Amino acid sequence: MDISAIVLPIVSLGGMGLLFGAGLAFASQKFAVEVDPRVVAVRDALPGANCGGCGYPGCDGFANGVVAGNAPVNGCPVGGPECAKKLAEIMGVDAGDTAKKVARVICKGDSSNCKEKFDYFGIQDCKAASMIAGGSKSCGYGCLGLGTCVKACQFDAIEITDGKVARIIPERCTACGKCIEVCPKQVIHFTPYEQDVVVDCNNEETGKLVRQKCNVGCIACQICVKACPFDAMEFSNNLAKINYEKCTNCMICAEKCPTKAIYANFEKRRKAEIIAENCIGCTICKKQCPVDAIEGELKQVHTVNAEKCIGCGVCEKKCPKKTIKMS
Repeated sequence: MDISAIVLPIVSLGGMGLLFGAGLAFASQKFAVEVDPRVVAVRDALPGANCGGCGYPGCDGFANGVVAGNAPVNGCPVGGPECAKKLAEIMGVDAGDTAKKVARVICKGDSSNCKEKFDYFGIQDCKAASMIAGGSKSCGYGCLGLGTCVKACQFDAIEITDGKVARIIPERCTACGKCIEVCPKQVIHFTPYEQDVVVDCNNEETGKLVRQKCNVGCIACQICVKACPFDAMEFSNNLAKINYEKCTNCMICAEKCPTKAIYANFEKRRKAEIIAENCIGCTICKKQCPVDAIEGELKQVHTVNAEKCIGCGVCEKKCPKKTIKMS
């Protein structure tokens, strides 16, 4: 047996391998694309959900956008304020407004409150159902409850209630916006995570028509608009809306709404409390209270009437001695 017939091919292949390897190593150095170390740092600080909620194709795209100055440091809806703070430190900028937001289904018209036009037996998908006379619900603005948003959510943050209305679990929601994109009724909106008062109706029809279709819809009475002491309630297209920047979560609008179209988490309603030993009786809090819930004369210790207090927090902000706390 001729050993050279075996050795020569091995040696030649090995030599070619070394030659090609050296060529690739040289090429990788010669044509290497320099990566800004900030891109790597930003990418590592991101949660890695790759949901696209920032408007970029995944976390890598967003990281490049941030470093290039095309994307804001608070643009990641999944990471929230903490992530924005880290990115701001890396980029040496101000994080800006990083209040966490979550998606919310703006509809309370479940099967017990909203009438049906017909029985639907088709494909269990909101888009398919909406193609047939706008869906089975008499309210053309309401949630169809067939779970298209559930399928789109990557974080298991949406469920369908027994009344066939989608409900979003705030603690799981990352505000990626996928549910908003697929909803054919545009009934899902972003709301501040800390918001305890929300108008849960999307119907822009007149009050008379709303009453015929849903028991918990906004009837355009504007009672909430008149009742709000902070001008936080706005009204357009037959529908009441909350200006979240002005809203103090006092919940008066929800109390006054005749159809209960406005949701309020009354369990979280706060009450003001004045620390007596620090109060100087300046009366500033008394003058600022919109519901006359603070009692006391000038240079005397003031007290809060808990039955009148709406928990708006105005007195706490205005007190010069910081002697009022909300609990």
